[in-house]
Amino acid sequence: MKILQVSKLYYPWVGGVEKHVKDLVDGIKEQVAVEVLACQPKGKECREEVDGVLVTRAGSIGIYLGMPLSFSFPRLLRESAKKADILHFHSPFPLGEISLLLFGFRNKKVVVTYHSDIVRQKFWLRFYRPFLQRFLRRADCIIVTSQNLLDSSPFLQPQKKKCHIVPLGIDIEEFKNRQTGKVEFLNQANKKIVLFVGRLVSYKGLEFLLKAMRDVDALLLIVGEGPLREQLESLVKTLRLESRAVFLGKLSDEELKYCYEICDVFVLPSVERTEAFGIVQLEAMLAGKPVVNTDLPTGVPFVSTHQETGFTVPPRDAKALSVALNTLLGNEKLADAFGRNAVDRVRLLFSKETMIKRILEIYEEVLS
Repeated sequence: MKILQVSKLYYPWVGGVEKHVKDLVDGIKEQVAVEVLACQPKGKECREEVDGVLVTRAGSIGIYLGMPLSFSFPRLLRESAKKADILHFHSPFPLGEISLLLFGFRNKKVVVTYHSDIVRQKFWLRFYRPFLQRFLRRADCIIVTSQNLLDSSPFLQPQKKKCHIVPLGIDIEEFKNRQTGKVEFLNQANKKIVLFVGRLVSYKGLEFLLKAMRDVDALLLIVGEGPLREQLESLVKTLRLESRAVFLGKLSDEELKYCYEICDVFVLPSVERTEAFGIVQLEAMLAGKPVVNTDLPTGVPFVSTHQETGFTVPPRDAKALSVALNTLLGNEKLADAFGRNAVDRVRLLFSKETMIKRILEIYEEVLS
């Protein structure tokens, strides 16, 4: 069986979708022949081997509205698809989807992992919508990461019969055996620690988290980079949180594990359905930490459930965030119970092995 994974970007680019595609590729490469087609964030076309898998990266002049601008991608898709039995697309990826429609590939099976709806680019969505709808009709099977996303997405509803729920998974053994690095930061008052991990972009809801921290006597560690860093640092000064909010930037896996280990609560304050799953929740939960997340119509509140592994609060509600954080920080017994539940939930529902097994079954079903 020969599989071509098609994603807008690929490792070492850091992002939830890219991490999932890398985990998927590593998980199936011993059972099937797999290659990857993606784009450069910026740069010339190249081919390279990454952990034993051929990765073709289309040249790109840069990223605009979250998508690489590549003129060579359609040609490379046509070339790479010739030797594949299944084309596995990771959507939304307008350039990839339109390229598929351009060439048809009627003799190829198409599997789609639908990661999220497009929310913010409303103007461009008017033009993209008919292409996405045709693309989903063309797909032989659509993998959706949660029932919430399937139920709430207007794009998935007409194709519901061909949708399969397969939650994203985490490599439990790799996380458990990962070495722990050290991160230096000031915590002179020895305050309890709230941790955020993610790109510094608008849909992550960091402005509401920072406003919530005015009423939370704890240190907030912010891990990640993004276009809003300067704006968020300015907001920290405006809110007079300089001693209680620390921007750590991009960390290694080892350093990130250290942050999970030392934090008391993990928080994912996302405000848009662009946050379709929140895979960083799984890492925090596997570290035994309670989670505060938001009640989005996606997989976010499915991963960490209200009053079982943490608290789920309304999006854009700084007051609700502060109440949830204070409740967990002030009740160690409750936080520990949620943390134990979190570990059990990840092991039961979100292992990488379970995800890989189900996707391989879907490949077999599609080909048969």
